[in-house]
This record gives sequence, structure tokens and C-alpha cells, in this order.
Amino acid sequence: MYPFFRSLLFRLEPEQAHSLTLGLLRLAGSLSPFRALLRNWFSGPGKPVGAFGLSFTNPVGLAAGYDKDGLAWRGLACLGFGHIEVGTVTPRPQDGNPRPRLFRLPAEHGLINRLGFPGKGGDFVADQLGGRRPKELVLGVNLGKNKDTPLEAAARDYLELVQKFAPLADYLVINVSSPNTVGLRRLQARQALEELLGILAEERQAQVLKLGRHVPLLVKLAPDLSEGELDDALEAILATGIDGIIATNTTVEREGVSGSRLASEAGGLSGAPLRQRSTRMVSQIYQRTEGRLPIIGGGGVMNARDAKEKLEAGATLVQVYTGLVYGGPGLVKEILKGMSR
Repeated sequence: MYPFFRSLLFRLEPEQAHSLTLGLLRLAGSLSPFRALLRNWFSGPGKPVGAFGLSFTNPVGLAAGYDKDGLAWRGLACLGFGHIEVGTVTPRPQDGNPRPRLFRLPAEHGLINRLGFPGKGGDFVADQLGGRRPKELVLGVNLGKNKDTPLEAAARDYLELVQKFAPLADYLVINVSSPNTVGLRRLQARQALEELLGILAEERQAQVLKLGRHVPLLVKLAPDLSEGELDDALEAILATGIDGIIATNTTVEREGVSGSRLASEAGGLSGAPLRQRSTRMVSQIYQRTEGRLPIIGGGGVMNARDAKEKLEAGATLVQVYTGLVYGGPGLVKEILKGMSR
């Protein structure tokens, strides 16, 4: 029945539809009978997998950006995800970029967003993550800098967030690849990235001693890096002992959507048009690192075939976002059943 409900949702402005969906999932996640009902409907076959010292009930997760403020993750957990990544979180609240800033490309099964990390800030999200956690769910938090924080001071923002969320999350992601915060992608350059990750790796070690458990640190990379830029980023990641990579964020290229009237909108493109580009990068990372780093493959995972493609390219886990918008709450179950076949 989701195509019918999607047709109704798509009559709303994209951010309105997203807020409505999050509100419903937040309500469902707060009520035990609804949680049980959703799990009964949407849980798929188990497919356990291990990565960066953690155990996942299945390889399909929710990418950052869907639940930026950690409002609905308990409800989302009932849709069968093996892991959920909230954020991107910034230390202080910020409005993000002016609206409109989210655009649907239905014919191409894509989205363009230039949200710019809108959110209620680290303290608010930390409050949402407290309390009981759904059984066996792996919870990640995606971290970013505030828009008004200069690049030379970015480490301060990330450091504050690592300290805040290490006790609350199973893993943390350093987001240096969003195209919607001016200059952020410059942090992927070799020297800048190695300096940033070196500082955060030291803090992570302090948190490990304090918490008595390992706190995996991952880096999320852009799909638009040249081969030389990717090599530089991987050298920095390997040199600083980072645990894994998320490949990829959204793209500023418009391959596959050039005919759309919305193709000229600024922002990052996600969904089906990103699939080949992101899969190619997963494969490049796997080959260049000789499989030493677990990879979470994201970008254009719309069905079981797409998920299998990412895994065959070298990913250990996959993430969905735009696929959930177009495929609905049964997407994870559909992917897992398809992979089992």
C-alpha cells in the first residue's frame, strides 16, 4: 500500500512530508504496542555480520540525514534496520540553509538537498539518545562542524562532539564530505584530514580508557574525489588508525538527471542516480586498502540488487536514505529477503 501513501506524501512540500513521517515514527517508537506491531510487519530474515568490532543483526542500516536530531530512531529501529545513524549533529543549534532546500526527482528516483546541517545541537540530540535502547540495535552518530566555525577551528567542534557522544553511541562518524557547508570538503585533503583525525583518534583513545570499551571512528567521504584525492584521504585515514569508511555522501555532479528541470538546483544529489558512482568508489577503496578497512556502502541503494552490488564491490554494510523515501517502510525487509534468495 505504500505507493498510495507515497502519492499523498508527495503532494506535500518535501520537508513537510519528512517532518510528518518522523513525527509518526517518533510516536510509534514511544508506544510498546506500536513498536511490536511494526517489528512484526517489517522485520526481515537475519543476516548477521561483524564490522569494526561490532555485531550487526543484518547489513542494512539507515544513513545519517534522515533522523538528524534523534527524534524517531526508536520507531525507525522497528523497520528492521541492523543499524541506525543519527545526525549529522553539530555542537550548537543552527537553522541550516534557506528554504526551499530539498527537492524530489521522482522520474529518476533521486533527491537533491542543500539542507546544511539544520538541527537542535549536540545537547538536544544527546538527550534523545538516553534511556533504553532497542535490543541488538547498533547506533551510530554522525558528527559535523557548525557553519560559522572556521575550518582552522573545526577540530574543536568535532572534539566536543566525540566527547559528548562516545558514551552514548556504538560508533561515531566524522563527516567532512557534505557539499552543503561551505569549505567543509577541504577537510578531506591529506594534511587537513590527517591533522583532524590525529586529534580525534587521541580523544577516542581517552574515551576508550574511560568507558572500558572500543569506540569505532569512521570517516564519511565524498563521491566526487579524484583518484589522487582519494589516495590522499585513504593515507590519512590509515595513518591515524581510523576504523572504517562510509562511501559515499551525496554528489554535486548531475550524471543521470541532466534532463530534469531541477538538475540546476544547488546541493547534493542522492538516490538511484548516485548508485554507480558510489559503488565505483566502494570498489576503489576496497582495492586500494586491500580490504583492511570495513566499508559502509551508501548511495543509490534502492533494492536488494543495489545492496548486493555494494557488498560485492567490497562493502561490509550498506545504508539507505533516499531508497526509504521511494520504497517505504518495507524496504529493509524487501532487501533482506531478496539477498536471501
